Amino acid sequence: MTTTSPAATKAGGLRTGVQRFGTFLSGMIMPNIAAFIAWGFITMLFIPKGFFGAESPFGWHWAGVAEIVGGGGDSAVLGWQGAMTAVAEGADGNILAYVGLVGPMVTYLLPLLIANTAGRMVYGERGGVVATIATMGVIVGTNIPMFLGAMIMGPIAAWITKRMDRLWDGKIRPGFEMLVNNFSAGILGMVLAIVGFFAFGPVMLGVSAVLGGAVDWLVSLNLLPLVSIIVEPAKVLFLNNAINHGVFTPLGIEQAAETGKSILFLIEANPGPGLGLLLAFTFFGVGAAKASAPGAAIIQFFGGIHEIYFPYALSKPTTILALIAGGAAGVTTNMVLGGGLAFPAAPGSIIAVTAAAVGGGVGNLLVVYLSVVIAAVVTFLITGVILRASRKRDLEAEGDSFGDAIAQTEANKGKSSAAMDALRASSGAGAAGAAVAGAGVATDRRIANIVFACDAGMGSSAMGASVLRNKFKKAEIDGVTVTNQAIANLDGSADLVITQQQLTDRAKAQSPNSIHVSVDNFMNSPKYEEVVEMVREQRDSDA
Repeated sequence: MTTTSPAATKAGGLRTGVQRFGTFLSGMIMPNIAAFIAWGFITMLFIPKGFFGAESPFGWHWAGVAEIVGGGGDSAVLGWQGAMTAVAEGADGNILAYVGLVGPMVTYLLPLLIANTAGRMVYGERGGVVATIATMGVIVGTNIPMFLGAMIMGPIAAWITKRMDRLWDGKIRPGFEMLVNNFSAGILGMVLAIVGFFAFGPVMLGVSAVLGGAVDWLVSLNLLPLVSIIVEPAKVLFLNNAINHGVFTPLGIEQAAETGKSILFLIEANPGPGLGLLLAFTFFGVGAAKASAPGAAIIQFFGGIHEIYFPYALSKPTTILALIAGGAAGVTTNMVLGGGLAFPAAPGSIIAVTAAAVGGGVGNLLVVYLSVVIAAVVTFLITGVILRASRKRDLEAEGDSFGDAIAQTEANKGKSSAAMDALRASSGAGAAGAAVAGAGVATDRRIANIVFACDAGMGSSAMGASVLRNKFKKAEIDGVTVTNQAIANLDGSADLVITQQQLTDRAKAQSPNSIHVSVDNFMNSPKYEEVVEMVREQRDSDA
């Protein structure tokens, strides 16, 4: 059992850096997805064209909807500033009818949640508080939802707080710590909020305008599908978070606040390309890849764990072209027919996509479904051609005399490597524990705490942890804790860390003293049996 080949480590520096940046961006967004969904549902139900809105396509208008949307009897979402203006001009009625929920949530709640999360990531609770204060200045100094501002000002404010505290670290007289800490954070927060209001906010308005203009330009020239040339390969290489959460989500929220939906939420989250790829492997693949693809398709399509199809694409790199074509076909469908989602679909499950699309009416839902189907069909057809063209060579490879573990790993990977060579050399002994030691991984450390780590720490790692827990249960081995978390949250306490191959370098850097195991497929890897056998041998030796 090994981790990464020297060549992969040497060439992965830039990719690892981009992955780390993408993880930081997703770390701001992912913990707050529930709030985005809540806002999306409120918008879906109560905007003028929502289920209970004044222009409801179902005729379900509810008179109290105006107080939820905001704007009194008007259908416009005025927000807090509009409400104050309306009251100043002598408008009658409850102030809550003007404020509502939709406007304040997207203007204040969501950006402040992002800022607080970002601040905590940089400097704990103290950084989160200052980041929230500073971002409030950015929000009030602009007239659009400041998601990008929160994602930039939040970390900066927390970093400045951290640097400030170092100035008098260890120099405060006993008994004055709380006084100095509270006043310093309060004063710094005030200064940063003022800077955000007068300087940072206008700059972010310009940045948002440029990014929004770029998207509008792509749409006006019918070039938006070309974004798939970047997005689909980025997904396979675990670089998608920097694009999705750094650009698509903030811009998509702004579009959804204005029009009720956004096509940007479906560029990366569309489950169609991954489904098409896995179905092609189901029908035209060979060996373990063919056997595991149907289960992977169910998990990817209904569970929304897109990472599960990445090993299949990496085993046949030319299939990335099929993913690009399928993604572009899906984007084209939504662009031409006006499909979009009301809020981010996270995870990218067809269930989440349905929930986010249904607010646009039956027509929008059908368009979104059509985009998924077309993306899947295009990817399936192209991948099928690729797999059929190399089927003879793949069958010959499957006829190799290595053990089942080596055959399955090579089938998923599509080529040999240093890891496969190590397993091949040790397979003659016939012992899984020997395979572990023969691959150069230390086995003298008692294994009690196993952590599955992935980019966000939610989807694929949770699935892998569940699979391994079941294997320990069937083996009747107790005393082993198997959990999942984000790579960025590894603290070195894990005895053994399991990651997908492309992410192992980052996990090593985060938890250098742990044993590290790389797998190509979290759903079904022969390495799990080796880990179980290694722990069993440790328990037997203790008896």
